[in-house]
Amino acid sequence: MANGLDDVVAADTVLSDVDGAGGHLTIRGHSLMELAGRWRFAQVVRLLFDGFFDELPGDSELEKAIGEARVEVFERLRPMLAELAPLDIYSGMRAGMAMLHDGDGLGDALRLIAAPAVLTPALLRLGRGEAPIAPDANSDHAADMLRMLSGIASPALAKALDSYLVTVCDHGLNASTFATRVVASTQAGLTSAILAGLGALKGPLHGGAPGPVIEMLDAIEGSGDAKAWLQNEIAHGRRIMGFGHRIYRVRDPRADVLKAVVRRLGSHGEAGSRLAFAETVEQAALEVLRIAKPQRSLQTNVEFYTAMLLEAVGFPKEAFSNVFAAGRVAGWLAHAREQQATGRLIRPQSRYVGPVPDLVA
Repeated sequence: MANGLDDVVAADTVLSDVDGAGGHLTIRGHSLMELAGRWRFAQVVRLLFDGFFDELPGDSELEKAIGEARVEVFERLRPMLAELAPLDIYSGMRAGMAMLHDGDGLGDALRLIAAPAVLTPALLRLGRGEAPIAPDANSDHAADMLRMLSGIASPALAKALDSYLVTVCDHGLNASTFATRVVASTQAGLTSAILAGLGALKGPLHGGAPGPVIEMLDAIEGSGDAKAWLQNEIAHGRRIMGFGHRIYRVRDPRADVLKAVVRRLGSHGEAGSRLAFAETVEQAALEVLRIAKPQRSLQTNVEFYTAMLLEAVGFPKEAFSNVFAAGRVAGWLAHAREQQATGRLIRPQSRYVGPVPDLVA
């Protein structure tokens, strides 16, 4: 039996390939290094959606359609924002998205792309006692997300966030994507499938790691001795956040992409000094883990530099999973449509290991 479905192939897909041994990520025939920082998020959405939706527009038209979807979502959900605001930021976003139409068309998909980008800034502002800022349909997706958060969006920060959304848009058959495909296989609508992905992403073993990375860095900075702090964590059986991955046996390629993005932000605020400190912690952690767990390859993963980047562009750690969802929703939607196209219900078998009743002859 494959515990946790390790090495079980559950789907054929054209969307992404995770090479855990080589440390490579391919998205629809393109390497991550080719896409991140070079393709805008809307272009990658089009790449993922190609062949799964009828009458898919060109890049610029799709960018405009996503902008219009942001405006539509904001206007539709604005009356409910005050009721969502008391919830934690992730639950508020998920509850808002549950109110969207559960269809299978391109318009339904674009509203689901738009919703995390709209709801996250609006709920953060309400939580600070500030009024939400309406979307601008003519703005790029990442830039508008930052503008709705703080009222401004510098080109450098918008480009950094856009690179992040591209970097996390899809990643094989991870837990949230598999959950999305299971629900999509029942022929439920896209909203139902995306809500399944959001539910899986909420778990700390999947999407909840970047926030604790910030807490770890703050604790190490306060202790003044990275190596001693890390050794103490391992001695007490606690995980070192931002290191190790279920699939990658070498360094996570997404970590390198995001590290380069953060390095380019070095002149913006405290990003430069924060990065330098993070790099010191990273090297200390790799050394400590290599000595403490020589039988395992525990390398830097995407969460470590996700934390650096999202902090630098202005999101608080409690919203990190929301921003991850804003990027990953593109992959979820493409996987949902790919699964629907097969027409096959996902229905694995289980092996019963409980007590057996006495059978009456």
